[in-house]
Amino acid sequence: MPRILGVDIPGSKRVEIALRYIYGLGPATAREVVDMAKINPDLRAKDLTEQQISQIVRAIQDGKYVIEGDLRREIGVNLKRLQSIKCFRGVRHNRSLPVRGQRTSTNARTRKGPRKTVGVQRNPRAKTGIH
Repeated sequence: MPRILGVDIPGSKRVEIALRYIYGLGPATAREVVDMAKINPDLRAKDLTEQQISQIVRAIQDGKYVIEGDLRREIGVNLKRLQSIKCFRGVRHNRSLPVRGQRTSTNARTRKGPRKTVGVQRNPRAKTGIH
């Protein structure tokens, strides 16, 4: 199981697919990195040599890709900014509601979480009609 930039990538998968396990590298950028490093994309990750791994690392760093911790931090800072200026998107993030205009009367369960049944509380001192 090779380790690239602090991330263990699965050795049994092709290099092009295994690079996607790095947060911030998707299908297109993984393909670009493999092309820049001049590595056969069909090669399995466990068969990479130390030189090829260093070529991949250099390609990622030269490509100025924001990945892993830096990307997570950047996304977090962006969300904090939206929440601090109290814009619509920031308020929706704060309330754990859908941000991009989806309906909430039904659906939206992924964002809102499981249903919480709200019961009716009866006032014990209310008149019962029995005298």
